[in-house]
Amino acid sequence: MQDINFLAVIVAAVSSFLVGGLWYSPALFGNLWNRENRSDPKSQGAGHPAKVFGVSFVFSLIAAFAFACWLGPSPALPDAVVRGLLAGFGMVAASFGINYQFANRSTLLWRWTAAITRCNSFCLE
Repeated sequence: MQDINFLAVIVAAVSSFLVGGLWYSPALFGNLWNRENRSDPKSQGAGHPAKVFGVSFVFSLIAAFAFACWLGPSPALPDAVVRGLLAGFGMVAASFGINYQFANRSTLLWRWTAAITRCNSFCLE
């Protein structure tokens, strides 16, 4: 644990959080996400925005910390890229795929979620 660069973990979490915020905004893919997720952007179903953003940032910190533990203090770039691909597509996107099948969500929504997962894992690298 002493080999963890906590500043890098915070920077990775912030960048992942910001990329996700932009990704889910109406400026990029928020409208597509709402349409494919069958949700009303005006509803408050997720809860108070401060809670949603706060909990999301905590999860970004957890993911960045876990990734830092998995990569180690100074991984080679090719190793970090391969592990990012494995984490993003091999574990997270595949898990979303399973959940989306059982929830009867669209394949487009899954592909779109897999893409942000991949972008976030690059932020964590």
